[in-house]
Amino acid sequence: MKFIERAFPWILTAPVILPVVIWGEVIYPYLVPKTLLFYALTLVAAAAFLALLASGKAFFWARLRRRETWIPAALLALAYVTSYFGIDFYRSFWSIFVRGDGLLMLTCAVTSFYLVLLSADKKFFDTLLRGVAVVATFVALYGIGEWFLGGGRIGSLLGNAAFFAGYLGIAFFATLAAAQDLPRSWRDAAYFGAALQVVAIILSATRGTMLALIIAGLAYLAYAAVKGEGSKKQHARNGLTVLVVIAGLFVGFRSELAKIPFEPIARVASISAAETDVASRLFIWKHMLVEVGQHPFAGVGAEHVSTLFDRFYDPTQIVEEWFDRSHNAFLDYAAQYGIGGFLLYVALIASFFAAALRTRSKRTGLFALLAITYAVQNFFVFDTVSSFWLFLVLIADFFAVSSNTPRSAIRLSGSVRYGAPLTALVLLALIVPVSVRPALAAYDLAQAYKYQLVDVSREADYFLKGFNLSTYGDLEYGYEAYDMYAGTQASSLSGEARAQAYDAALTVLATDFNRYPYNARIALYLAHVLSLAPAERPADQELLSKALARTIELSPKRAQAWYILVNLSIDDANKHPIGSKERIAGYKAAHNILDKYITFVPTSAQPYFVRAQLEYANGDAKAAADSAALGKENYAGGLETARRAAGYYEGIQDWKNAKFFLEEIVKLAPNDTASLYDLAKVKYLLGDKAGAEEIVSKLRTTNPRILETDPNFLNAITIYERTGN
Repeated sequence: MKFIERAFPWILTAPVILPVVIWGEVIYPYLVPKTLLFYALTLVAAAAFLALLASGKAFFWARLRRRETWIPAALLALAYVTSYFGIDFYRSFWSIFVRGDGLLMLTCAVTSFYLVLLSADKKFFDTLLRGVAVVATFVALYGIGEWFLGGGRIGSLLGNAAFFAGYLGIAFFATLAAAQDLPRSWRDAAYFGAALQVVAIILSATRGTMLALIIAGLAYLAYAAVKGEGSKKQHARNGLTVLVVIAGLFVGFRSELAKIPFEPIARVASISAAETDVASRLFIWKHMLVEVGQHPFAGVGAEHVSTLFDRFYDPTQIVEEWFDRSHNAFLDYAAQYGIGGFLLYVALIASFFAAALRTRSKRTGLFALLAITYAVQNFFVFDTVSSFWLFLVLIADFFAVSSNTPRSAIRLSGSVRYGAPLTALVLLALIVPVSVRPALAAYDLAQAYKYQLVDVSREADYFLKGFNLSTYGDLEYGYEAYDMYAGTQASSLSGEARAQAYDAALTVLATDFNRYPYNARIALYLAHVLSLAPAERPADQELLSKALARTIELSPKRAQAWYILVNLSIDDANKHPIGSKERIAGYKAAHNILDKYITFVPTSAQPYFVRAQLEYANGDAKAAADSAALGKENYAGGLETARRAAGYYEGIQDWKNAKFFLEEIVKLAPNDTASLYDLAKVKYLLGDKAGAEEIVSKLRTTNPRILETDPNFLNAITIYERTGN
């Protein structure tokens, strides 16, 4: 028991290392290992607590008398109730692999909160802060190195720029707090680490966290300018003046700053309601508020934001294809747990802020600023296990060290005292289904990816083995089955190998389709895979029809399901002779399907180009030209739309319009050498032989084999290169 007592504080602080935990042999090496380890550590911590409790160890039970300490428990209870009556409690509890943010994670985080609250002292608090300072500085250094090597937005060991910056936004203040009680040399090192964290946040180009830090800085200066004394007050006022001037210059030269080839500055300068990302977020928030209004008190349960997103998804308004968060934690809480969830989440943040202001210590201001930063940045992003656990535990620690209550032991009855160790053993045994089996499923999925082309039999064995472990990774298995088959195997494999790959993908997707009738993504993926059935495996037409109908019902503005219906009508029509009534009827049915979809998204350019291709193929060149004109009129960017348009204009030999859209493709997909080669040919046909030569010269270096795909053009451009004619 002495060993458990000595180890207990270290077990509680162990999740500090989560940001640096990755495992390359899983399909999601950044978040999945973190969440699985967090579950295991929490179960070990809870088991150790029960063992210590049974042995008679004293804890700080009186701390539970503070009303604000019950906010996390109330939030957790509400989350369970709303999820029980929500869309699917199973999915609410387990979440999905890539997110790991369901009731299980919330339960573990709240459990950590209370274990820390009941056992932490100042020594524990200092150890935690120093651990955060070290880990966060390492993560920041790794991210900075990543930026020097590759540039662009960096995700460091969290795999995503927003996750990375969100974690550092909290860790920065914890690092500053750690410095307060360190010797001079170590204090300077901590300040240097905090500075590195700010640099890393800037390099991540995450506007939400940068804005949060700016607002926190302004709050500090404003407070010091009013309440400060002597030179501190004057310095604060001078600082505010400087910031106002800088802000004015930034706004005045915003358009020029947006062109600077340094993403952190360019992204901040480009913020406006018309900017694509911002407009997309505003559209999502607006419609999320509408959805929250449909079920203001019950919510839809944890991990079901995606079902709301699917209802209002509009390809003309939203950048992302699939969404399981609104990029606003407050809206997510309201959507999942109703208004009560939103209020409790706000109360949780406010309780930390209020407690920090009530407590007189040199760390008071830092934790008040931390609460402000967390609230502001989560208005634009959302938590991961690393940031949410850290925030909750810092609250618990702050409540703990600001309380003067003594330790006390609880006298347990005989049955409870003897039952506690047994319960502890049960908790330890739960590590297998909660962490070990999901880790094996993630490993098997990674192995399946490894063999998807070189050994399909082995890929299918790994794939079905991992899926049959019956973990909560079944949805991800469906998503990855689609990506592997539709994205790679259907076009790269043939014969029995392709049939085996199809069988494995179909097995998983059909199982998920029956298990999750509310999931539009699985329904669409199943339909697409069925539409790509190999000749050896004729598609189940009834299942295909059901999958398409469900997709359109759950997410009516998604184009893919409508396009599959169009293709099915065309394929059926092409089975009949040209000019026959059946063929004409089939093409008319396809045209009607497109017309119906266009009524849902009248400002979407792509369906007009699809309709134009259909009309041109059916011999109606005038109608095709009219549809294409509407497509071009509504074109607002987008790779797939540009591909459709370029294909149509190349088909009718409208080289001027073909050039425009091929240039769009090359701009959006610089590595698409096939489109680049087409652009060279179109330029040549338009008389821009020098432009064509420039592209061919580039391709001779980057992809010379593609030049051989059109010997006639290659011969013509070679003559021009030699003679200039």
